[in-house]
Amino acid sequence: MMGQDDVEKAMTGELWFYHLERSSLDQVLPELLEKTLARGWRALVRSPDARRREALDQWLWSWRDDSFTPHGQAGGGHDERQPVLLAEDETNPNKAQCLFLLDGAEPENPDAFERMIVMFDGHDEMAVQDARQLWKKASGEGRTVSYWRQSPEGRWEKKA
Repeated sequence: MMGQDDVEKAMTGELWFYHLERSSLDQVLPELLEKTLARGWRALVRSPDARRREALDQWLWSWRDDSFTPHGQAGGGHDERQPVLLAEDETNPNKAQCLFLLDGAEPENPDAFERMIVMFDGHDEMAVQDARQLWKKASGEGRTVSYWRQSPEGRWEKKA
């Protein structure tokens, strides 16, 4: 029989909510992916939108003149070797520690990741409502959740 300590240890997946108001996903995601890679982690970027995944695939090669983010699209070959993998689902062939959830995607197996980052557009009321519902669900399950918002200077600040 599992005790309370066992339950707490089993719930490893933290959820971090990033409220996009001042910057677009295209501006924020590459920087967060760089931080993830610098930490020594791999990333799985999940979006149900095929056009979004295609656009990100192009963008991550050229988002900065002096850099690119090494990545691939799921099913493109050598998925297991990709530091960043763009996917529709959470199969996780690259054994990512960090899951990025875009376009309303919700975690299917939160305990498979050390951290999940929910990115939502603050100008889209439906996206805000969906993020609130996910926050309530995750909090109710006893997961560690945090809420990040950009300051007027553009720095990310933990608000909750």
